[in-house]
Amino acid sequence: MTSTLRRAGGFAAVGTLALAAPELGRAAAAPFAVVALLAAFVVDEGPVFELFARPQDRRDGRLNGLAGFALAATGLAVLATAPRESMPTPVFAATVLVVAYGNVGARAVERLWSDPGRSVAGFSLAAFLAALAGQFVVGWNLGRPPEAASAIFLAAAGALVAALLRSMLYERDDPIVMLSTGLLLWLFDTIGVESGLAAVGTALLVTVALGYVSYRTGTASVPGMVTGVLLGLLTIVFGGVGWFAILIAFFGVGGLSAKYRYGEKSDRGVAEDNEGARGSGNVLGNAAVALVAVIGFAASTGLGVDSTLFRFAFTGSLAAAMSDTLSSEIGVLFDRPRLITTLERVDPGTDGGITWQGYVVGVVGAGLVAVVAVATFTFDAPGIAALTVVCGGIAGMTVDSVLGATLEGGRVGNQTVNFLGTLAGAVVSAALAVVLL
Repeated sequence: MTSTLRRAGGFAAVGTLALAAPELGRAAAAPFAVVALLAAFVVDEGPVFELFARPQDRRDGRLNGLAGFALAATGLAVLATAPRESMPTPVFAATVLVVAYGNVGARAVERLWSDPGRSVAGFSLAAFLAALAGQFVVGWNLGRPPEAASAIFLAAAGALVAALLRSMLYERDDPIVMLSTGLLLWLFDTIGVESGLAAVGTALLVTVALGYVSYRTGTASVPGMVTGVLLGLLTIVFGGVGWFAILIAFFGVGGLSAKYRYGEKSDRGVAEDNEGARGSGNVLGNAAVALVAVIGFAASTGLGVDSTLFRFAFTGSLAAAMSDTLSSEIGVLFDRPRLITTLERVDPGTDGGITWQGYVVGVVGAGLVAVVAVATFTFDAPGIAALTVVCGGIAGMTVDSVLGATLEGGRVGNQTVNFLGTLAGAVVSAALAVVLL
């Protein structure tokens, strides 16, 4: 067993203390607090130090990594026991185990393969199984076994969130991963899972399969693949198959458009990096608003908000993302673009530069999303509903181009501009739905 795998096993052993939470009650934070104190101020040499020490810890002469891990678990334990509206104990246990055992899975896979995709798969699988087992162990000890569908969804969502964050951060950032994952799982648990076991299981299998295909075909990087699987799972569980169909339409057509005549785009110097594979920033920049909309839809009953507004926000944001993606990927293949703000000639690929051909293709992209939305959702006035989606797509595409011409560059990156463009599409579609429907 290599030193990194031994270290991951040691962290997993510490994380297993979360299973004692039902017996410890309000003292559930105590074991982790003790570990944090020992790691930070007492253990600075010997076999325990050698087991847990990361390279930076050896330079500092202190187990900062273990201390941070234990402090994050302490914070979650406090949330699970102290407040009146506390984090459910099974969610607390699942979160700690996701990070602890996910690292073991990743390190075990890395002993055999250097492929980052397999490393993420090892992390996700080990994290999923540990979180699932942890929820049932804690639930049985509390006398309240979790529902299988909910437990599987939370375990899968936690594993994917943690895997995504780990792919973007460093090993020393485990406390950030743990706290972020715990808060999101708490939110998902509060919203609740209405889908049955078969629906959740099917959703997980379908999204993982599509994620694997996107990675193998080069349309998504490893972080992009994980992000896409997570978005797909949340969309199916909180929205439904119709919502997922719209999301897949965007990712499928958008991914293919990035690959379309890629060699020619590369020769022109306007091709996307990484051979057109979508990264997590690109996926979130285009789909974060849609994700918020589908979560808002699932929580709309408790919020007292008309759920239809979230449906139009979802479709409008993805229509904007589709419009912008197609107009950009196709438009750069044509010469003599003009800057949208001044109409002066600019070089192909210039931020804010548009061609009439690209703009027309963007409108067609919005129309495609509108067609899928009308085919999958039930609207009282399908024609008007489609019009609101198309208008949202065109508005978002236009806002994206204007922001690209005026703000993009320096501190404002492409992902931020994409996010604001999809937000504009969501707002326009929802507002038109209020006025016209």
